[in-house]
Amino acid sequence: MNKDIVIIGAGPAGIFTALELLRRGSRQSILLVDKGQPVEKRRCPKQQTRQCVNCKPYCHITTGFSGAGAFSDGKLSLSCEVGGDLPTLIGEELAQQTIDYTDGIYLEFGADAHVEGLGNPEEVKDIRKRAIQAGLKLVDCPIRHLGTEKARQLYLDIQNYLADHGVELLFGFECTDLILEGEVCRGVTLTDGRTTLEVLAKHTVVATGRRGADWLERICAEHNIAHEPGTVDIGVRVEVRSEIMEQVNNVLYESKLIGYPKPFKNKVRTFCQNPGGFVSQENYDNDLAVVNGHSFKELKSDNTNLAILCSHNFTEPFNQPIAYAQKVGELTNMLGDGHILVQRFGDILDGKRTWQKELARSNLRPTLPDAVAGDITAAMPYRAMVNIIHFIQSVDHVVPGFASIETLLYSPELKFYSNRVKMDREFHTSIGGLHCLGDSSGWTRGLMMASAMGVLMGRQLASEG
Repeated sequence: MNKDIVIIGAGPAGIFTALELLRRGSRQSILLVDKGQPVEKRRCPKQQTRQCVNCKPYCHITTGFSGAGAFSDGKLSLSCEVGGDLPTLIGEELAQQTIDYTDGIYLEFGADAHVEGLGNPEEVKDIRKRAIQAGLKLVDCPIRHLGTEKARQLYLDIQNYLADHGVELLFGFECTDLILEGEVCRGVTLTDGRTTLEVLAKHTVVATGRRGADWLERICAEHNIAHEPGTVDIGVRVEVRSEIMEQVNNVLYESKLIGYPKPFKNKVRTFCQNPGGFVSQENYDNDLAVVNGHSFKELKSDNTNLAILCSHNFTEPFNQPIAYAQKVGELTNMLGDGHILVQRFGDILDGKRTWQKELARSNLRPTLPDAVAGDITAAMPYRAMVNIIHFIQSVDHVVPGFASIETLLYSPELKFYSNRVKMDREFHTSIGGLHCLGDSSGWTRGLMMASAMGVLMGRQLASEG
């Protein structure tokens, strides 16, 4: 098969690459490949079974058209201060302009026009003051909330638009390798487990998301694609009653707090806050179960959940940060017999495990029904655990009650952004014809920045075609 452009991964980066090519009037032939299913066939059986059944050959929550993030909480961060390090590569001005442009596309396809976190300047000042007093930085980023259930229709409309305008969509095939001739990429090898295809293309765009970060890390090592170990985030999903978060939820919707707690001073941050949301489980190809959060537009719980992530940057001689984080997750899964572990914050401070009977009589009831009460500290690295404890205690000064005895911590919450691929401003790698985008590239973190990176890639390919 011959194409002008082959895109591996139908998450936001890959989708918006194809979309912008069309919007620029490109006549190049485009193949968009994903090992998952189209939007209309993505179904998580947990809605009926009430527990994760570990779907094979992949998890429908993390794989398929629109990727993992769109089916979790569906939130678009509208500031270039949030979403990774792409602004350091292309400049803050271009990054913000592209975010604004990309946001307009989301609106065209039906995103809610309401933006959370705008207005209430005096209340924002009050929250920021408390954050400063606690040694934290508040990033009050405007949020456009798609909603877990509303995002499905939006991305289905985009999927149909691409198909109707000539983009070939190939589902159920995964990329096994790149086809290289010297220092030039000539295409990719694909398989669905039965059939193997070779696709030759002038440009190969790899946008495999967090789920494909370890695969891309291996490919870069095998083919000597210039890259460097990046950051990996290890943390927990925190759940509290929404009454505790009421002011922050109403004023900011999503409070993005950053700190560098003593003694280690790793960067620790909040991420993916879900007012009235539900804690959820995702599964990776190696049976690794990780925790995440969903936030619906209509269906609401009594709780608010958010991630607290501790960033780890490794130096020589270690160069396997993704494998390190996976080992942490595997050990936690082992303690939970394949399930997500949950523990009360007060029990962590008391040096004891949490028992199911203690959760049952609490004011705060877990929204992940099959989470197993236990001891996450038995698997969490000491450095990360100490950072998380101190950070939660700092957040308590901003949000009184956040560090209560009953506050729930679910583990493992892992974000694989590692393996930063070295590229120039036009996203050219050290291999001719090869471009790497989105979270798997190490340059973005989240829906909007990955989408914006795809827009810029589409523009570049349109100009080169």
